[in-house]
Amino acid sequence: MFTWTFDAPAGVFKSHTLSSALRKAAIAECKFLQFVKPEPGYGKGKGDTITISRISNIAEPTNGRIVEAMRIPEDDLTITTVAVTVNEWGRSVPFTSFAQDLASLDLENAVQVKLRDQMKLSLDTGAAGGFKVAKIVATPLTATTIEFDTGGVPLSVAGSGLQLFHVEQIRDYMFDTLHVPAYEGDDYIALINTKSKRSLIDDPAWTDWVKYTDPTHKYNGEIGRIENIRFIEVNHNQALSNSLGAGGVLGEGVFFGADAVAMAVAQDPELRAAIPQDFGRLKSVAWYGILDFGIIWDTANDGEARIVHLTSA
Repeated sequence: MFTWTFDAPAGVFKSHTLSSALRKAAIAECKFLQFVKPEPGYGKGKGDTITISRISNIAEPTNGRIVEAMRIPEDDLTITTVAVTVNEWGRSVPFTSFAQDLASLDLENAVQVKLRDQMKLSLDTGAAGGFKVAKIVATPLTATTIEFDTGGVPLSVAGSGLQLFHVEQIRDYMFDTLHVPAYEGDDYIALINTKSKRSLIDDPAWTDWVKYTDPTHKYNGEIGRIENIRFIEVNHNQALSNSLGAGGVLGEGVFFGADAVAMAVAQDPELRAAIPQDFGRLKSVAWYGILDFGIIWDTANDGEARIVHLTSA
């Protein structure tokens, strides 16, 4: 017969064995940054603002013919500018050499990995902000009606999620009314939130259409390409809201063509380690950059506006 006894008189029994693998929290996908490019000719030593020149269209004459001995009529050329002013961006995480020396995992490497993730998210939100100040705003009122406002602010509350009808109307408005140049080839780009993606692919009109084009779209959870618009789903809710309109029926989105948003960069974002303080006991790692984003054509004019913002009051 055996007699069992505890090897500790009191207290909580703990296991101090840790896994050698460090799991990291997932972040949202960053989709906006790939659609903005640094402005050429700007960088360090160029001041805090870059001025972008824009040439407006010359109006098409009713009749371009002229007659002999008549002076060729003159038209005005309008040149305007828009400025992008850079700002400092950054965050840091402090830690101690005491924690680093006693941790079984690489603490400094873990800090750097998560700071890099934070930097990507923050810059992606900043880039999204450049798109969302567009003057053209589209608001689905019902499944078969849509409102376009040209003051940069939605005037009505969305009563419907995004449907194939709305996509067709936005495409026609961009192509025929605004004459937006394509982003690449003949295609426009649409970045839409998951709620808008879901309402679109649940629309029977979309379902009937893909049955005869590419049935794998539904299987793969893809929207695909609709009337020269290439769709990309965004799950970064700080960049695009997932709940707008009456009862939160609408997910936010942007539709755009070429030359939509500029990025001015004086200092590329990077990770930096601080000089250790208190004889090396206090440490810190940060990400830091000097940059910002700005819409290039901040107008609603034909031939100038490049972005349609899907949103709601």
